[in-house]
Amino acid sequence: MIPIKDYNPTRRFPMITLVLIAINIGVYFFVQRPFDSTTSQAAFSYQVAAIPCEVVHGRPLTEDEVVRTLEANDATACGARTAGGSSQAVFPHKSVWLAVLYSMFLHGSLLHLGGNMLFLWIFGNNIEDRMGIPGYIGFYLLAGLVASAAHIIVQPNSTVPVIGASGAIAGVMGAYVVLFPNVKIRSLIILLIVPIFRDISAKWWLGFWFVTQFFTNPNDGVAWVAHVGGFLFGALVALFLRDRLRPSRAPALAPAPNPMW
Repeated sequence: MIPIKDYNPTRRFPMITLVLIAINIGVYFFVQRPFDSTTSQAAFSYQVAAIPCEVVHGRPLTEDEVVRTLEANDATACGARTAGGSSQAVFPHKSVWLAVLYSMFLHGSLLHLGGNMLFLWIFGNNIEDRMGIPGYIGFYLLAGLVASAAHIIVQPNSTVPVIGASGAIAGVMGAYVVLFPNVKIRSLIILLIVPIFRDISAKWWLGFWFVTQFFTNPNDGVAWVAHVGGFLFGALVALFLRDRLRPSRAPALAPAPNPMW
């Protein structure tokens, strides 16, 4: 089920949401450089991205830990010792704390980037409209940090880089379901090979998305705990601030279904 748009107009131009999208796209193409070799991209991730083992122990990964992770496919190689290896840090000058922030703007593939930016655009503009620019920026970044913390708590020995804006965007989605539960989401549903367009209330759409996170295949490399943590954080913040946020204009009514749309 893919969201296409929502029927929820804003009162202000969503400048920060567009800036966040532009930053993510710019980082992916001009900093990560996805067309470089796989080895170069892996090195970049280990040098820049957040890694639970590093955050928990406050130090960069050693050569032994990286070798064990990549060559033995051991995702929990924290503290590993390899015969004839080295306990020296691969990237000794890496800031493991700032890496948590950097990871929020990195992505693993073009599909990963495109999906995240679609969700951010559809749900982020209305949250920005309700929270205002300073509040929205702070909320987005804090949601991403909370999501990362949730993942790290569950997998403290992981030596696999964690990248993506999904945790922060999940926070936006959690706030959306609290503030706009009855807004219709235009959605694309593909049954076998037949595309179907339907308008679904946000509470059902986002509720379905939230539940599916618990059925994610652990071998898919998806940090689903980060999604859950970010979503719950966003929902709780919105519940606490709901009466303090300025109301937005009433959402537009969904048009009659049009199978040719």
